[in-house]
Amino acid sequence: MELSVVVPFLNEEESLPELIRWIERVCSKMEVNFEVVVVDDGSTDHSWEVVKELKREFDFLIGLRFRRNYGKSAALNKGFEAAQGDVVITMDADLQDSPDEIPELYALISKDGYDLVSGWKKKRHDPLNKTLPSKLFNRTARIISGIKLHDFNCGLKAYRNEVVKNIEVYGEMHRYIPILAKRAGFYKITEKVVNHRERKYGVTKFGIERFMKGFLDLLSVMFISKFGNRPMHLFGALGTLMFFIGFGLAIWLGAHKLYCVAHGVVAPLVTSNPFFYIGLVCMILGTQLFVTGFLAELVSRNRPDRNEYSVSEKF
Repeated sequence: MELSVVVPFLNEEESLPELIRWIERVCSKMEVNFEVVVVDDGSTDHSWEVVKELKREFDFLIGLRFRRNYGKSAALNKGFEAAQGDVVITMDADLQDSPDEIPELYALISKDGYDLVSGWKKKRHDPLNKTLPSKLFNRTARIISGIKLHDFNCGLKAYRNEVVKNIEVYGEMHRYIPILAKRAGFYKITEKVVNHRERKYGVTKFGIERFMKGFLDLLSVMFISKFGNRPMHLFGALGTLMFFIGFGLAIWLGAHKLYCVAHGVVAPLVTSNPFFYIGLVCMILGTQLFVTGFLAELVSRNRPDRNEYSVSEKF
């Protein structure tokens, strides 16, 4: 199989027939063996019945159906598991992603040798309440990850099969698949300007809460990327710093008290100085962070995947 197109969807009964036929027209002209994997993320309309009808018409169609709504990341994860193509392309089912982009995305992976190509909706047909937060998160993701992409959240992406088989997408992590790919050792990442079309049917399935979830998942993926296998490096460093700040304040207060006694100066009680309590709190927090690091190390060492590493070649 040369090409897999993975399409997660939720309540898209109107757009699915047009989308699948559009993909079929484009891929047939490419003269490659292809499959289309559609994942029903717990639709409550007649989307699954539409998929079953389309299956009677198109042999290349593979359908997966969740019992309930788990989210786009879960749908992509299952779609990646099912995909057999050397190149895997993902797109949304609402017809805002154009299947006409498939040939160029395929060529960037198969001929130019990129690991991942992310679409960039340079000109978007979305309201400001979606575009402005997206710009903020994309800028934050660029700064934190070091990956120079303009649109992390674009559903239109292309991957080498090896990439999708070596990453786990969960929560709201579909926004940060390029970061997951980089963490897994795939560094040849680029972007391509793609056409963003106006929504033809239905309404968006994402609310304002997705931005908070996305921000928290960004923090999670960056923490796991840097400290997932060595949490003591973070908690231990912070704990040591806090403890020595508190210990330094305690030494300074003690030395000041002894100096006053030696010179016959009446000094106030150490406990009346606010720095005493600041130092005490710092030492307590430092100790707690250090203990947290030890506990995190114990948990990490019992992870079944602690010593799983991606091997690209073997002789």
